[in-house]
Order: sequence, then structure tokens, then C-alpha cells
Amino acid sequence: MGNYYKFEPLLKKLIWGTESWVVSGVPGNETMAAGESLNQLVSSQKERLVGKANYQRFGDEFPLLIKFIDARQDLSIQVHPTDEIAHRQGKPRGKTEMWYVMDSDPGAKLYNGLRRQITPDEYKQLVADDAICDALAQYPVGEGDCFFIPAGRIHAIGAGCRLAEIQQTSDVTYRIYDYGRRDKDGQLRQLHTQEASESIDYQVLPDYRTRYEPAVNESRQLVSCPYFTTAVYDLDEPMTIDYADLDSFVILIGLKGEGTLLIDDTDEVAFRAGEALLLPATVGKVCVSGTVKFLETYV
Repeated sequence: MGNYYKFEPLLKKLIWGTESWVVSGVPGNETMAAGESLNQLVSSQKERLVGKANYQRFGDEFPLLIKFIDARQDLSIQVHPTDEIAHRQGKPRGKTEMWYVMDSDPGAKLYNGLRRQITPDEYKQLVADDAICDALAQYPVGEGDCFFIPAGRIHAIGAGCRLAEIQQTSDVTYRIYDYGRRDKDGQLRQLHTQEASESIDYQVLPDYRTRYEPAVNESRQLVSCPYFTTAVYDLDEPMTIDYADLDSFVILIGLKGEGTLLIDDTDEVAFRAGEALLLPATVGKVCVSGTVKFLETYV
């Protein structure tokens, strides 16, 4: 068993842009490292890879999916169900996720949450009238912006956004509205109006942005929820991160710059923007050097 795994990314070209799946255990879309898939590694390494509590909770399924997203066009307005609703709909699980915005185009925007109260019937009418976007909270975004998207919250990434996405291992997405776009065969892309209606959380909040104080050479926690805990590091001097008491794997997601990781004083590995590194639960400490910005996430 190694002290780290760097997987071959899966690059997906989509109607609106590209996704790079850098850590994935989604069946049929599993990332590979040294000839083994992520799920094969979990099956063979078990709690040594993911941690005792995580293995008891998730078994041989890796619990997180990590992507980099480059949106050249607006993504569809969409929602994901909770685990409970997904089970009722015959799906294995729902999807809670988060976004961390990287260097994006000037004027880039995204949708996250409702800006005014609507009913399920009003929602369906807004979709039919091509007016659902009028009911959504819209945010201009730039590097460092962060958004938590619990299952049930309507959301969409806008053109010009580049971001890192951390989510439950699930590919369940209900498309609410797609601007009348057609697929490669000339057909209107499928909408999931009824399934989405069953999944939407109609609560309205005053602000959906994740607020935090950026800092250099310190850890800043962004999100802590039952599915993942995520922090951001922006380093220009060496730092040692202690994982000895953490009963979980750790994924480091490169956002900007490059550096070197020394893992348990034995393995040295280069680390740069656009990469993700999986550290097994057995890792005790990581020494980071270089000028590098990254996310740290675990369960």
C-alpha cells in the first residue's frame, strides 16, 4: 500500500464545456492509479485506505467524487435529491456538494438557491414559462468564492466559471431548465420536472455564499457537513499538516501554483493546480513546500 495515489483524470467533453473527474468511484467512471481502479483499492485496502468509521459506513464504495469544471456555456438549472428522497425514487443515494471558484472569466456568474418564496405549483409554471431563472439567487463570482449546495437546493454554474467541485459519490442530477438546448441528435435535452419538484427545498435564505476570511499560510475551514469537511490552504512558506488523529482518507485538490509534498518523511511528490492526491487514512503527516493553493477534504 502506498502513501498516496494520484489518479489518471477522466476528461468529459459536454455540451456546455468540460469536466475533469480526478477522483471517482462512480461505477463505469472510476479513476485509475497504477493499474487499479479507486474501488479496487477500497476493496483491497478497506479501512487502511478510507478509515475505520468510513469503511463501516460506506463499505467498498468510495464516498466522494472530485471534479474540475470549466463552463464555456451556462449549465442547466438543476437540483439533486437527498438520500431519503433518492431512495424513494429508486436511486442509491442523493447528492450534496460544494464549489470553490478558481480563476474565472470577468463577468462570470452562477445561480445558487431561491431568491424569493415559491410553491411547487409556481415552480412548475415558472419552468413552463421559461422564467425559472427569475426566482433564483444569482452571484457574480471570482477566484476564492465558495458555495455549499446541500441536496435540494436549486443551482447552476454559469458560462466562464472554472471551479473545483466536491460531492457525494453520485451522478443523480435532475435537470429543471436548459434554455431550449438540443443534443447532438437535434432533440431537446430531457427535463426532470416532476422528480425535481419532489426534491427541491423551497426554503429561502438571505445569502447562499459561504463566508470565510481568506488567509495566507493558515488553514481556513469552508464546509463541515455529514458528507465532507473541507478547508483551503494558500501557502508561500512550508507547513506541516498533522493527520495522525484523523480516522479518514484525505484528498488534496490543487487550485493554483505548485509545490512538493513530503508524506510521512518517506515519499516526496510534486503537486500542482489541476491535480488531486488521495492520502490513505494511515498517513500521519504531510510537509508542504512551495507556493501552492489547495483544498483539503475528508469524511
